[in-house]
Amino acid sequence: MLPEAFLKRMKHQLGAEYDDFLQSLERPRAVALRFNPLKGQMPELPFVGQPVPWEPQGFYYDPEARPGLHVYHEAGVYYLQEASAMAPVALLEPQPGERICDLCAAPGGKTTQIAGRMQGVGFLLCNEINPKRAKILSRNIERMGVANALVTNEHPANLAARFPGFFDRVLVDAPCSGEGMFRKEEAAVTDWSQETVEMCARRQAEILHSAAALVRPGGRLVYSTCTFAPEEDEQAVAAFLAEHPEFSPEESDAPWFEPVENGGYRMWPHKLLGEGHFASVLKKAEGEQEETPIPAGEKLPKQWLSFARELDIRLPAGKAVTFGQTLYWAPEDMPELHKLKVLRPGLELGTVRKDRFEPAHALALWLTECGNIHSCGPDSNDMKAYLHGEVIPSGKKGWCLVKAGDFSIGWGKGDGNVLKNHYPKGLRR
Repeated sequence: MLPEAFLKRMKHQLGAEYDDFLQSLERPRAVALRFNPLKGQMPELPFVGQPVPWEPQGFYYDPEARPGLHVYHEAGVYYLQEASAMAPVALLEPQPGERICDLCAAPGGKTTQIAGRMQGVGFLLCNEINPKRAKILSRNIERMGVANALVTNEHPANLAARFPGFFDRVLVDAPCSGEGMFRKEEAAVTDWSQETVEMCARRQAEILHSAAALVRPGGRLVYSTCTFAPEEDEQAVAAFLAEHPEFSPEESDAPWFEPVENGGYRMWPHKLLGEGHFASVLKKAEGEQEETPIPAGEKLPKQWLSFARELDIRLPAGKAVTFGQTLYWAPEDMPELHKLKVLRPGLELGTVRKDRFEPAHALALWLTECGNIHSCGPDSNDMKAYLHGEVIPSGKKGWCLVKAGDFSIGWGKGDGNVLKNHYPKGLRR
């Protein structure tokens, strides 16, 4: 049962389309996934069907399948993501080499979509204000093999004060009343009220104000929600534009979006295979850009250099950063992080011990090739044993990258007969 106040407003909003909208909520929802271009060639999978029109890597899949249980999901080959939720990044149009901020990033669907389009080049800051959700975001960044991302757990206002005019593009996928998710999540229905809509609108205004400061002159800001409420959508954009005259709506030729006032676009569940979504593309006026100091990196320790030479690992452009004994490889454009709540300052390479280097699981998931590889069939008994944390037979010696088919899944350490299992205990089945 949908809330009466919601139905009354939707009837006013949709007019003659109202009955079609209600009928669409009774139909089974379409489910989709997005392949990860950072992992290389897309595999053929029997449960993958027709493409998502607005995302080249997006595909609908058989709702009877359970792709979240497949080893390729653990390997970061794809991300399960609602189809309409892929559209805001299509409007953001991230490019390799840019500085990009995803301000409300958890659980990581849009962040990893941005990372795929950046092709590992540039600087991506992904932030989540909720600590528990920030940890989930960090884990998904790791699983998808993203090297050039900084994960923070900060209030947007703190980031705006630290990095004014720093980013080429900023995405605000704002927390909202979730009306577009009514078919997907029962909690979205039970938690809904007009008071929630108004509370969300106030919070969205605060976030947008911070986002405005982060965008460089001439840069792009995309605001999106998964709700139909005008207070959170076109009215929120109108209020923002009134307060920030340096921004103006930017048109898009995206045919899957229905234009609405104040430079906004809607996706309706009765008009496409997806849930409800809203987005607005805003451009900041040209002007003088502020300079943010970029610190140099640290010297790579000899333990890493020896490990990397032995396995023929070559890092992309970046800089070394250490937190205690943990070594990270950060994007070149990463600014000073002092006094920020940082969960992940780039790619975790591993732990530097006195006489050796212990590689991180994140490094394994980022690698596509190295000098010592043991590959198992994705459905083989050896792969099942590896995911359970068991040793597996192998003639390899030393640290070895374990692959499920063509995709890296973790580390093993061989003695010439078996591989000792280094798959993280928290991930084991």
